[in-house]
Amino acid sequence: MNALAATNRNFRNAARLLGLDSRLERSLLIPFREIKVECTIPRDDGTLTSYVGFRVQHDNSRGPMKGGIRYHPEVDPDEVNALAQLMTWKTAVANIPYGGAKGGIGCTPKDLTLSELERLTRVFTQKIHDVIGIRTDIPAPDMGTNAQTMAWILDEYSKFHGYSPAIVTGKPIDLGGSLGREAATGRGVVFATEALLAEHGKSIKDMTFAIQGFGNVGSWAARLIHEKGGKIVAVSDVTGAVKNPNGIDILALLKHKETTRSLSEFNGGDSMNADELLVHECDVLIPCALGGVLNRENAGDVKAKFIIEAANHPTDPEADEILTKKGVTILPDIYANAGGVTVSYFEWVQNTQGFMWDEEKVNSELKKYMTRAFHDIKGMCQTHECNLRMGAFTLGVDRVARCTILRGWEA
Repeated sequence: MNALAATNRNFRNAARLLGLDSRLERSLLIPFREIKVECTIPRDDGTLTSYVGFRVQHDNSRGPMKGGIRYHPEVDPDEVNALAQLMTWKTAVANIPYGGAKGGIGCTPKDLTLSELERLTRVFTQKIHDVIGIRTDIPAPDMGTNAQTMAWILDEYSKFHGYSPAIVTGKPIDLGGSLGREAATGRGVVFATEALLAEHGKSIKDMTFAIQGFGNVGSWAARLIHEKGGKIVAVSDVTGAVKNPNGIDILALLKHKETTRSLSEFNGGDSMNADELLVHECDVLIPCALGGVLNRENAGDVKAKFIIEAANHPTDPEADEILTKKGVTILPDIYANAGGVTVSYFEWVQNTQGFMWDEEKVNSELKKYMTRAFHDIKGMCQTHECNLRMGAFTLGVDRVARCTILRGWEA
């Protein structure tokens, strides 16, 4: 089942639990706007190449639409649509005043030079500048994009609309980016994990962890779990995997990865098959990479008691059912990885007010939002007698539906 079908299924299950009117349900599912643009750029060798860019703006009932822009060869309308819809529910779960959007360009960033990436970003911005805006739709980095990409969008957009630092989040600090933004998704994952474990009378220092993905989110989550006394027994990414039943020294692993750009040949543990990480012996499994990694083939072999979905859609619906029957507690992606968009909201607030926060304030506000959202989800679980995924979906869908009705759009 692809990401769009799975997201639609979760939405429909939540709508049924909430007893939503069928017209309202249909209205909430259809995107506000879908944009597809052609981006032709001169390559450094003088040849012309065309790429296809997308922006799906899903819902703006609760505020401006918000979502990342990814550069990846597999960017397609279905995936962008699913991720935009997921952002609508995610921002509602976190209770920040945004709706959902997502965008991307079908390209392979490593095959493009820096100047080619800049030209591509600027052409894409020229094509969508009149449908994004600081009160309309605010892009952010995603897979294959970064703070520099956001700086190019800011500059190109500002040529049309005047200097507008609030048009993007996740931008460089020098251009109005927020302190704490780089670590925000990983830090949010850790705050979410703490809230879940506290509910079960446990803490991070009592548990063993396996982390799949050691990019921005996985490495920050690992570093912060390590600092809090958690024992990380396995880590993997595309370059390899390492395990150590006595706990991996994460600071040493980070240094090794920085030096060698790889997890292989790390002398603080034994190498392992990366596919085995998902079924490795641990208390808490944190998938931080791509979607669909937990499926009906491997779900029955998962040994973790808790799964924290730091990636988008890492668990297929079939795996969800198998894991739930096994008694595994899954903290869903629309809550677990909401730290990034929450601190993006803080960045936007700072830009619109022209008043910047220190990092301590950013982190303390993030903890407040993540902890409050967890208790809101638990409240919905009790009301509707459902698991955490449906608790989060019913919470998000209910908030969006209420705003939609109040604004008079349901008729």
